[in-house]
Amino acid sequence: RGAPGGRRGAGAVPGSSPGRRRPLTMADDEKAGGSPGGSSAGGGESAHCNVLSWEQVQRLDRILSETIPIHGRGNFPTLAMQPRQIVKVVRSRLEEKGIGLRDVRLNGSAASHVLHQDSGLGYKDLDLIFCADLKGEAEFQTVKDVVLDCLLDFLPEGVNKEKITPLTLKEAYVQKMVKVCNDSDRWSLISLSNNSGKNVELKFVDSLRRQFEFSVDSFQIKLDSLLLFYECSENPMTETFHPTIIGESVYGDFQEAFDHLCNKIIATRNPEEIRGGGLLKYCNLLVRGFRAASESEIKSLQRYMCSRFFIDFSDIGEQQRKLESYLQNHFVGLEDRKYDYLMTLHGVVNESTVCLMGHERRQTLNLITMLAIRVLAEQNIIPNVANVTCYYQPAPYVADANFSNYYIAQVQTVFPCQQHTYSTWLPCN
Repeated sequence: RGAPGGRRGAGAVPGSSPGRRRPLTMADDEKAGGSPGGSSAGGGESAHCNVLSWEQVQRLDRILSETIPIHGRGNFPTLAMQPRQIVKVVRSRLEEKGIGLRDVRLNGSAASHVLHQDSGLGYKDLDLIFCADLKGEAEFQTVKDVVLDCLLDFLPEGVNKEKITPLTLKEAYVQKMVKVCNDSDRWSLISLSNNSGKNVELKFVDSLRRQFEFSVDSFQIKLDSLLLFYECSENPMTETFHPTIIGESVYGDFQEAFDHLCNKIIATRNPEEIRGGGLLKYCNLLVRGFRAASESEIKSLQRYMCSRFFIDFSDIGEQQRKLESYLQNHFVGLEDRKYDYLMTLHGVVNESTVCLMGHERRQTLNLITMLAIRVLAEQNIIPNVANVTCYYQPAPYVADANFSNYYIAQVQTVFPCQQHTYSTWLPCN
């Protein structure tokens, strides 16, 4: 197999079998006039593609080579797998089954972390995209069967695999499975469980109209040349000998998106195309210190985000499940940020929601407040009173025309204590 795009190196890999061809390396790129420090890719892809620097390649290699535990439910053992291993096995089995693969990519926050380590985004899930030909239901079923079958390869020695069915593996190791098949989108997702939130997410995409929420999470790194290097070379990578790896921004201009990542800038387009409007991710970015590129434009975009969110999650029960799921999946180890996140979300919804009836809007705001209070209770935290908004439900008699809501408070003089004592009551702040 050649490197992505049909490009092949012009020599044998040192230490590899005779007759095998090596992947194109940065050394070749420099000889051809390329820049090794994160240069633009040539041809028509130059605007939205970029060649990874050696430092970025090293980060990518560490992520793909890190052993990630996939925790089993009940008495099922933990699977230890490297991302590069699961990609290799799944890709090989799919090709054996006749499923064509165009390429394999690293996506999402992990790709952003590879490009800029100090972005403030961090990363939890490991999103791997297999660009595959999924023509019909049979191909979707084959993908599912292949992934579940591959899990058997990672079971510890001594486990009797003969009686373990695909359904059993699904119940034990798969956190969620999604399949979307319509005129514009044809893809499936299989997420493998990790108790610390670092799920391995395998996404099989035939077509996907909207591939990003914001510019800072629009990066995809093509892995084929690196996977080929792992397969062919017996020598480790060095600064002068490593594969040429291409990063792409599906937002558009790579350099613009990269500048947004480095400078913590929030930018998107047409948020009404995103499921949920990107509202929850937007508030997460705000809490992490990101700021809008244009304050005037973002106010308009916020209204689109809220409108799409309430179209997709119109029922208060759906909203609660979505918010609880988001908090659980995106704040592992960051529990102290949950309250700030919910208050930020409350502010955006309160300011920018124009598509709901008054009582529906109040219902959603009360839900967010309830979740925020629950977070404080879980953490046993009394917040700074300056940052807390209190809500109350007026008693029925307040509606009485004869009722006066003015009253005179009885003030009790507080005398200073002459000795150090502790009060038996708690101040409200």
